[in-house]
Amino acid sequence: MIAGFFVACEKRGVSLDDIAKRDELVVGVFGDKPPFGYIDAKGQNAGFDVYIARRMGSDMLKDKAVFGDKVRFVIVEAANRIEFLRSNKVDVMMANFTMTKERQEQVDFSLPYMKVALGVVSKDGAIRDVSELSGKTLIVNKGTTADFYFTKNHPEIKLLKFEQNTETFAALKDGRGDALAHDNTLLFAWAKENPAFKVGIKKLGDDDVIAAAVKKGNKELLEWINTWMDMARQEGFFIEAYEKTLANAFGDDVRAQDVVFVK
Repeated sequence: MIAGFFVACEKRGVSLDDIAKRDELVVGVFGDKPPFGYIDAKGQNAGFDVYIARRMGSDMLKDKAVFGDKVRFVIVEAANRIEFLRSNKVDVMMANFTMTKERQEQVDFSLPYMKVALGVVSKDGAIRDVSELSGKTLIVNKGTTADFYFTKNHPEIKLLKFEQNTETFAALKDGRGDALAHDNTLLFAWAKENPAFKVGIKKLGDDDVIAAAVKKGNKELLEWINTWMDMARQEGFFIEAYEKTLANAFGDDVRAQDVVFVK
């Protein structure tokens, strides 16, 4: 019987009852992607995705005493987000996960909570059009939307790929690449902290959305999260999360409604 339970859990993913018995929601987040998911000066998980996940866990486990106390965060890389869901290493993935058709075949996404597009940052914003990257080196993170987009659409551009965000931005700063492609929201925040670099291409390709994700076929958990996402949007919680975690990073040029879903 016990063996059968674990086989069933492995196949369908964690249930709400499993989470309640454990008294803990396990969420995958980034540890090196400020201001969305990172480790702060106190050694704690912080950022926009983390703030939302703490509230989600508090509501799911009816924990009103300590905000997010019932959430355990697991640090992930872009390339292993799907594998961590498939292997039940996390219950929910909230690592700035862009919803794409390819990923929807492998995991189930919730209602979105954030808007995003690809952008390209370079020294002094020198790269202002994709055509200017022909024959040059573009830095990307493995397994990201930028990686997929440029691999598929621009074989003439040489890609230099890294696992971690710290590696990609370090490579740009020390001149190993001519430009770096990533989510424009991340690039706006990074360029504000690194004024020698500018986002020369502010929007590339289609607008995308970022959402939470669960193991493929886990309908029960997905339905709960969708109901929660709709409630959080209607009560203005995503705007609160923006003001708490993103407003200072983006500055006055970006408005909350440009980034998050509002009423």
